[in-house]
Amino acid sequence: MFNKDFNSILEVAREFATEQKCIEHLEALYWNNNPVSPFHEDSKVYKCKGNKYKCKTSGKYFTVKTGSMFDNTKIELPKWFMAIFLVTNHKKGISSVQLGKDLQISQKSAWFMLMRIRKCFGIENDIDDKFEGICEADESFFGGKNKNRHKDKKVPMSQGRSFKDKTPVIGVLQRGESEIIDGKKIMHTHSKVKCIVGSNTKSETIQPFIKSVVVKDSVLISDEWFGYRGLDSMYDHHVVDHGKKQYVDFDNPEIHSNSMEGFWGIIKRGYNGTYNWWSKKHMQNYVDEFVFRFNLRTVQNNERFNSLLLNSQIRTKYKDLMNA
Repeated sequence: MFNKDFNSILEVAREFATEQKCIEHLEALYWNNNPVSPFHEDSKVYKCKGNKYKCKTSGKYFTVKTGSMFDNTKIELPKWFMAIFLVTNHKKGISSVQLGKDLQISQKSAWFMLMRIRKCFGIENDIDDKFEGICEADESFFGGKNKNRHKDKKVPMSQGRSFKDKTPVIGVLQRGESEIIDGKKIMHTHSKVKCIVGSNTKSETIQPFIKSVVVKDSVLISDEWFGYRGLDSMYDHHVVDHGKKQYVDFDNPEIHSNSMEGFWGIIKRGYNGTYNWWSKKHMQNYVDEFVFRFNLRTVQNNERFNSLLLNSQIRTKYKDLMNA
């Protein structure tokens, strides 16, 4: 079941056509078919009717959905599985309007499904998994373009890094490792990113994040922004001066931040072409979504699908999203 490559939404729909098939898949992923109580991990568990189990220690009943993104959902699991496949495989994401049409549910339900899924994407932004080697650091800004706003909604003095109407996102990319064998470039590892939504781009915001993500003495490449000043004592820090239209150090072509810029391009195309707008309070969840897809872009569709399911034991309530 785990090794099947789901190349299309049709294959997902066929493989997980019933609620029972979805439940069996989750039980295999979560528990390796040996049920574990969410109340007491070491407790003995009794199997009951209707895919329910009972924890001996607490006396409580539970199912494989208890404590997960599927907890207390009224939408059937086959639709959840299709939604997960779509959002993990669409490079630029999928809007709640489109997902609602695809699954024949309301836009509000589709939005709630997507937000529950996004809450599980954060695993790829886990700062405990540190970067090393050659890393690129950069920031980008998200918000409506001033030129596209109505005259009475334009924000004065908001160009460039003056982001009164925008939200900064800080990112670090670890380059992949490769070598040339018989004239062919062989990739051993692929580049990965980590990003956080920041309140500003000052050094007190940028530098703690970089230090938490990048191993000391790694090569760090950034632009000339003052928020990166002072990192030389901890890293082999190189600067590409974008203000002077310098994008590559011609004396050392490896010194550039074009890979990180490429990742920003993917997010911006998703932001402008799919979502059109993100609220600031939920922006980290959207950023996590793009980080997850980018970092797992080279794995098989079914691996990406199952990776999300393996990390789906996070329950998100609607009122929590509204009160965030």
